[in-house]
Amino acid sequence: MFEAPAITAADKPALYRELASQVQGLLHGERNLIANAANFSALVFNTLPDISWCGFYFAEGDGLVVGPFQGKPACVRIARGRGVCGAAALSRQTQLVPDVAAFPDHIYCDGAAQSEIVVPLVHADGRLLGVWDVDSHRLARFDEVDAAGMETLCAEFMRALA
Repeated sequence: MFEAPAITAADKPALYRELASQVQGLLHGERNLIANAANFSALVFNTLPDISWCGFYFAEGDGLVVGPFQGKPACVRIARGRGVCGAAALSRQTQLVPDVAAFPDHIYCDGAAQSEIVVPLVHADGRLLGVWDVDSHRLARFDEVDAAGMETLCAEFMRALA
């Protein structure tokens, strides 16, 4: 059984370093996509403050389909290029959105969401696995430190699948 120790970090960079270490321990030796995505989502949701939803959308056909997540029920399918998740999938770049109301074509799965960060998940050969999506009810919840931290967490997730 995996028991995550309490995070003791005094600042955000340290928090993400500790969380990345926990992700390594949690996913160590397991390569199943769904199992790892479910545990990863649960760990992040129960560790990071002020997030209302976090989870995966996996590439399927011309778009994305929801995978394991934590939070309220979500949109099931997103067309590639639509919303923040679609933009991340298309551009293969992390999308940091301090105010979702200002993002063109934002898709509201949760009307209370105010900020969002989405990290694309790309295999070493360039194929898109999907995206990691995190929402908050707080305006401007995510910054560049969160972007770097989420990218590190996602790199650990992808490494576990390889």
